[in-house]
Amino acid sequence: MQSPNNRKLNATITALGMFLPDKVMDNKYFESIVDTSDEWIITRTGIRERRLLENGATSDMAAKACEDLFRNSSVKPEEIDLIIVATVTPDMYFPATACLVQTKIGANNAWGFDLSAACSGFLFALQTGVNFITSGSYKKVLVIGADKMSAITDYTDRKSCILFGDAASAVLLEPTEDLEFGIIDSLLHIDGSGSEHLYMKGGGSLNPSSHETVDKKWHYMYQDGKAVFKAAVKGMADISYEIMKKNGLDSEDVAYLVPHQANLRIIAATAERMGISKDKVMINIDKYGNTTAATIPLCLTEYYRDRKLKKGDNLILSAFGAGYTWGAIYIKWSLD
Repeated sequence: MQSPNNRKLNATITALGMFLPDKVMDNKYFESIVDTSDEWIITRTGIRERRLLENGATSDMAAKACEDLFRNSSVKPEEIDLIIVATVTPDMYFPATACLVQTKIGANNAWGFDLSAACSGFLFALQTGVNFITSGSYKKVLVIGADKMSAITDYTDRKSCILFGDAASAVLLEPTEDLEFGIIDSLLHIDGSGSEHLYMKGGGSLNPSSHETVDKKWHYMYQDGKAVFKAAVKGMADISYEIMKKNGLDSEDVAYLVPHQANLRIIAATAERMGISKDKVMINIDKYGNTTAATIPLCLTEYYRDRKLKKGDNLILSAFGAGYTWGAIYIKWSLD
């Protein structure tokens, strides 16, 4: 990101949208298919329900989130310049999900691409969109977090199947000349040595699809829960504290921590590291589980529509995901 002293524009979120499938899978459902219990799931994850897309693909959810955004703003699809879709569950390897979304929403003047950073995907995509705005190249950028995690979840694996849900959410980035508002700063990281702990082994150029890859369940996500949990607690907590201190913020200056909704215990550890009280942490993991790239924009959309956000609020967005990928973004909220 350019130094504030060199920037003439900031990028700010001017509209939001979301989509949640109708089908609800509660913890009792999982009690019926794997050896687990409602109490065990809530105690260890904080999840009570999650959503399942029965028909359709990631692009369908992403398009509906954009349509919701358009309904709740004055922006028209043909005004969109760029579409960035953060996802690990694209409809297909190609064409890009962004291409499918573009035609479904009628954004005929936009170009776009997909970005893969797992649970950090929305943060990586948001910062990418910011750079297109602050460079002066574009004026309206749609940043979408969308994942149909049910498509890559093994529902016989009791450790992982309880965690994930399907959803999509979108934000619109536009330029502002008021450098006090919008996306102020970001810290983003990757560490490929963590790839052995969270991945999907089959279907790529390393292990092309075959009877063997299907039989070995390589087309499902694999997670070493203990290793990922340990890395996520440290990664999210440290980066959130770092960006707060880098920008001269104390805990009382932060209106909300907006964490990736992976596990309530990881979220609690991040808030504690920042000195943030529970009432200043955005939470919806209990209702939707881990929707990967969609979790953070879902939180923003819900809290904004519930009038819990006000202009001038300092927000710290934070995530950790496969790769490993992790990061934090500081936003000065600009919407009333």
